[in-house]
Amino acid sequence: MGELKDKAKGLANEAVGNTKQAIGKATDNESLRAKGEAQERKGEAQNLRGKVEGALGNKV
Repeated sequence: MGELKDKAKGLANEAVGNTKQAIGKATDNESLRAKGEAQERKGEAQNLRGKVEGALGNKV
């Protein structure tokens, strides 16, 4: 179950991060763009963790 939870959280963080980056670029807000990029990276890591858990049978 942790696999699906991590993947879902990861996808959500990636989506929100991408949105923040786009808004930051459109409004010339470097701080918001950077926060969006960090949140996207966090989401990618969560998604990867979910994939690893799935491959190892939630033993991570």
